[in-house]
Amino acid sequence: MAGMKQVQRQTGVALWRQIADRIREAISSGAYDETGMVPPETVLALQFGVNRHTVRSALAALAQEGIVRAVQGRGTLIERKERLNFPISRRTRFTDGLGDQARETHSLLLGHAEEAANTEVARWLRIEPGTPVIRLETVRDADRRPVARGTSWFPAARFPGLVETYRQTESVTKTFAALGLSDYVRATTEITAAHADSGDLADLELTPGAVLLITKAMNTDLDGVPVQYSISRFAADRVQFTIEN
Repeated sequence: MAGMKQVQRQTGVALWRQIADRIREAISSGAYDETGMVPPETVLALQFGVNRHTVRSALAALAQEGIVRAVQGRGTLIERKERLNFPISRRTRFTDGLGDQARETHSLLLGHAEEAANTEVARWLRIEPGTPVIRLETVRDADRRPVARGTSWFPAARFPGLVETYRQTESVTKTFAALGLSDYVRATTEITAAHADSGDLADLELTPGAVLLITKAMNTDLDGVPVQYSISRFAADRVQFTIEN
């Protein structure tokens, strides 16, 4: 296919991972929309200058992600390419933001701890380093597909009982409401991109080489006092962000 990025040897990244990335990008950009199929292995092998076994490994990885599916006698069918649209606005909420794009959403609490705020957390929450904070580690899914892996910190003194409340509600918004904070707003969001690490691969069910969109965000109460600092890692082929005023 014209314009397809070529793989690079001796980069430390396996060829099949590079090819999986290229095919994933092509699917997302609509390169194969006309047929709804990924080109045959022989065609891809010629395009990338590799053998069919390497292409087959790349397609197997994409199949594991649920992006493509091998169909006997037809080839490799594109299973999905649509991204969930996630709005970032003054009142950013995970479930409300997805709206009717997902039939159901869930949050899995991976871990939690009460700890002393390090320099970065203290800066975002505008507290002194060493102040007690509650850390939550979560994975959010939409229609049983993992979408985001997050780490959030909250001022411990303000939200006693936060962990158990979150475990019951699976929602920061509902947890805040139960603990006396009826409303809050998004004050700051920073967005970057990176490759998934080993934890992301496992928790978001990704293959090596997958790309993430990473947000650092601060929520405040209506008086402007920070109540939450979060780092969220989204699977880039599953979501897109819309910045709303």
